[in-house]
Amino acid sequence: MRYQTLVVDHHDGFVTVVINRPAQLNALSEIVLAELAELCVELQHQPPRGMILTGAGDRAFVAGADIKRMAEMTREQGAAFGRLGQRVTEQFEALPFAVIACVDGVALGGGCELAMAADFIYATERARFGQPEVKLGLVPGFGGCVRLIRLVGAARAKELIYSGRDVTAHEAKRIGLVNDVFGDRAAMFAAARATLAEIATRSPAAVALCKHVLGNLDGKSTAEQLALEASAFARAFGTQDKRVGVAAFVAKQTPSFVGR
Repeated sequence: MRYQTLVVDHHDGFVTVVINRPAQLNALSEIVLAELAELCVELQHQPPRGMILTGAGDRAFVAGADIKRMAEMTREQGAAFGRLGQRVTEQFEALPFAVIACVDGVALGGGCELAMAADFIYATERARFGQPEVKLGLVPGFGGCVRLIRLVGAARAKELIYSGRDVTAHEAKRIGLVNDVFGDRAAMFAAARATLAEIATRSPAAVALCKHVLGNLDGKSTAEQLALEASAFARAFGTQDKRVGVAAFVAKQTPSFVGR
């Protein structure tokens, strides 16, 4: 389908999604979030081999939520906006394939939250990350409090959220928010495509099961976490990909996975 605020490019089985509001530093309006939600539904029905999520231009991945629009919101409207943002980030986490956020420029507030909803983040040296909501009398509302703790630990997340300060790409890598930092945009995208291409040679069914396990460990006891893993392990034995992969290994051949 056609989108007002997104550029969606399908190529060689992969999809690149560009949030395309460069004049607004790709800020997350209700329209952007609604279109991202619709895109996730579409991709659940027709999954690609992997996704790159990025922003248009070199100034911002996403500078944050649309502050001008938020300034007009009542408490009820703000609550609805937060629910929409959380739904979108949850949808990204639930996609059954690898999603890499490629960050060039700032990823602040909702932009940082959206990037954290990807499986992992690649960044250029000019990228910056932060949750500056307290500077506006606000609270991270699209999952920032939850996901930042998950990625960098409670003490570091509290420091960043309470102060509202942002960090460089290299600092973000040091604390575990970013996987890798690249000298420029071209190098970042080349690395992301290479990583997705490598993942695409593995069993799509197994990758989806691994993602389900890794995304559902929070809040569970060790016994519950192990049970979730055991269930996925058992389900893998019923897939065609398992039969293909094991047979290829025994025959010393390259497997041709079918994704089910």
